[in-house]
Amino acid sequence: MTEEEIFSKTIYGEARGESLAGQEAVANVILNRVKMNLIQPMWWGKNIREVCLKPKQFSCWNHNDVNYKILKSDLSQNPVYQICQRIVKRALAGVLTDNTNGATHYHTIECHPLWARHLIPCAQIGNHLFYKNV
Repeated sequence: MTEEEIFSKTIYGEARGESLAGQEAVANVILNRVKMNLIQPMWWGKNIREVCLKPKQFSCWNHNDVNYKILKSDLSQNPVYQICQRIVKRALAGVLTDNTNGATHYHTIECHPLWARHLIPCAQIGNHLFYKNV
Protein backbone atom coordinates (compact mmCIF):
# COMPACT_ATOMS: atom_id res chain seq x y z
CA MET A 1 0.00 0.00 0.00
CA THR A 2 1.26 3.46 -0.83
CA GLU A 3 1.59 6.17 1.79
CA GLU A 4 -1.36 8.01 0.21
CA GLU A 5 -3.53 4.88 0.46
CA ILE A 6 -2.58 4.37 4.11
CA PHE A 7 -3.33 8.04 4.83
CA SER A 8 -6.71 7.87 3.04
CA LYS A 9 -7.66 4.57 4.68
CA THR A 10 -6.74 5.89 8.12
CA ILE A 11 -9.07 8.85 7.66
CA TYR A 12 -11.77 6.50 6.36
CA GLY A 13 -11.32 3.99 9.18
CA GLU A 14 -11.28 6.61 11.91
CA ALA A 15 -13.86 9.13 10.65
CA ARG A 16 -15.98 7.84 7.78
CA GLY A 17 -19.13 8.59 9.81
CA GLU A 18 -18.04 12.15 10.54
CA SER A 19 -18.61 15.33 8.57
CA LEU A 20 -16.04 16.61 6.09
CA ALA A 21 -14.60 18.76 8.92
CA GLY A 22 -14.27 15.66 11.12
CA GLN A 23 -12.47 13.75 8.39
CA GLU A 24 -10.17 16.71 7.75
CA ALA A 25 -9.46 16.87 11.50
CA VAL A 26 -8.13 13.29 11.50
CA ALA A 27 -5.91 14.17 8.54
CA ASN A 28 -4.62 17.18 10.48
CA VAL A 29 -3.77 15.09 13.52
CA ILE A 30 -1.66 12.83 11.31
CA LEU A 31 0.05 15.82 9.68
CA ASN A 32 0.62 17.47 13.07
CA ARG A 33 2.37 14.35 14.35
CA VAL A 34 4.64 14.32 11.30
CA LYS A 35 5.36 18.06 11.68
CA MET A 36 6.07 17.72 15.38
CA ASN A 37 8.56 14.95 14.67
CA LEU A 38 10.50 17.34 12.41
CA ILE A 39 10.98 19.67 15.39
CA GLN A 40 11.67 16.99 17.99
CA PRO A 41 11.86 13.24 17.32
CA MET A 42 8.70 11.61 18.65
CA TRP A 43 7.86 7.98 19.37
CA TRP A 44 4.92 7.83 16.97
CA GLY A 45 6.92 7.98 13.73
CA LYS A 46 8.68 10.29 11.32
CA ASN A 47 6.41 10.07 8.27
CA ILE A 48 2.76 9.53 7.39
CA ARG A 49 3.11 5.76 6.96
CA GLU A 50 4.81 5.31 10.34
CA VAL A 51 2.41 7.64 12.14
CA CYS A 52 -0.69 5.92 10.74
CA LEU A 53 0.54 2.38 11.31
CA LYS A 54 2.10 2.88 14.76
CA PRO A 55 0.56 0.13 16.91
CA LYS A 56 -2.36 1.21 19.10
CA GLN A 57 -2.46 4.79 17.79
CA PHE A 58 -5.19 4.66 15.17
CA SER A 59 -7.50 1.86 16.24
CA CYS A 60 -8.67 1.13 12.70
CA TRP A 61 -5.27 -0.54 12.09
CA ASN A 62 -5.48 -2.80 15.15
CA HIS A 63 -5.84 -6.36 13.87
CA ASN A 64 -8.75 -7.04 16.23
CA ASP A 65 -10.67 -3.88 15.24
CA VAL A 66 -13.74 -4.30 13.07
CA ASN A 67 -12.39 -1.63 10.71
CA TYR A 68 -9.16 -3.53 9.97
CA LYS A 69 -10.80 -5.98 7.56
CA ILE A 70 -12.60 -3.09 5.86
CA LEU A 71 -9.31 -1.24 5.32
CA LYS A 72 -7.77 -4.32 3.73
CA SER A 73 -10.52 -4.41 1.11
CA ASP A 74 -10.76 -2.47 -2.15
CA LEU A 75 -12.42 0.83 -1.30
CA SER A 76 -11.71 2.57 -4.60
CA GLN A 77 -15.39 2.76 -5.61
CA ASN A 78 -16.61 3.87 -2.18
CA PRO A 79 -17.78 7.52 -2.33
CA VAL A 80 -16.74 8.31 1.26
CA TYR A 81 -13.29 6.83 0.63
CA GLN A 82 -13.02 8.99 -2.49
CA ILE A 83 -13.65 12.05 -0.29
CA CYS A 84 -10.85 10.86 2.01
CA GLN A 85 -8.57 10.60 -1.01
CA ARG A 86 -9.37 14.20 -1.96
CA ILE A 87 -8.61 15.31 1.61
CA VAL A 88 -5.23 13.58 1.35
CA LYS A 89 -4.45 15.31 -1.94
CA ARG A 90 -5.17 18.68 -0.29
CA ALA A 91 -3.17 17.73 2.79
CA LEU A 92 -0.13 16.65 0.78
CA ALA A 93 -0.36 19.81 -1.34
CA GLY A 94 -0.20 21.87 1.86
CA VAL A 95 -3.59 23.52 1.38
CA LEU A 96 -5.57 21.80 4.14
CA THR A 97 -6.32 24.26 6.96
CA ASP A 98 -5.68 22.85 10.43
CA ASN A 99 -9.10 22.88 12.04
CA THR A 100 -7.74 21.18 15.20
CA ASN A 101 -5.55 24.03 16.45
CA GLY A 102 -2.45 21.84 16.33
CA ALA A 103 -3.87 18.66 17.88
CA THR A 104 -1.84 15.46 17.88
CA HIS A 105 -4.38 13.28 19.72
CA TYR A 106 -8.13 12.74 19.81
CA HIS A 107 -10.83 10.45 21.07
CA THR A 108 -14.57 10.13 20.70
CA ILE A 109 -16.77 12.00 23.14
CA GLU A 110 -18.12 8.66 24.44
CA CYS A 111 -14.64 7.46 25.39
CA HIS A 112 -12.72 8.69 28.44
CA PRO A 113 -9.11 7.50 28.07
CA LEU A 114 -6.71 7.82 30.99
CA TRP A 115 -4.22 9.81 28.93
CA ALA A 116 -6.78 12.62 28.49
CA ARG A 117 -8.03 12.69 32.07
CA HIS A 118 -6.42 16.01 33.08
CA LEU A 119 -6.16 17.61 29.64
CA ILE A 120 -8.26 20.39 28.16
CA PRO A 121 -9.33 19.81 24.55
CA CYS A 122 -8.12 22.34 22.00
CA ALA A 123 -11.05 21.53 19.67
CA GLN A 124 -14.25 19.55 19.39
CA ILE A 125 -15.26 18.56 15.90
CA GLY A 126 -18.23 16.28 15.49
CA ASN A 127 -17.96 13.35 17.87
CA HIS A 128 -14.26 13.85 18.62
CA LEU A 129 -12.31 15.86 21.18
CA PHE A 130 -8.82 16.97 20.10
CA TYR A 131 -5.73 17.62 22.21
CA LYS A 132 -2.22 19.01 21.85
CA ASN A 133 0.74 18.95 24.21
CA VAL A 134 -0.06 15.39 25.22
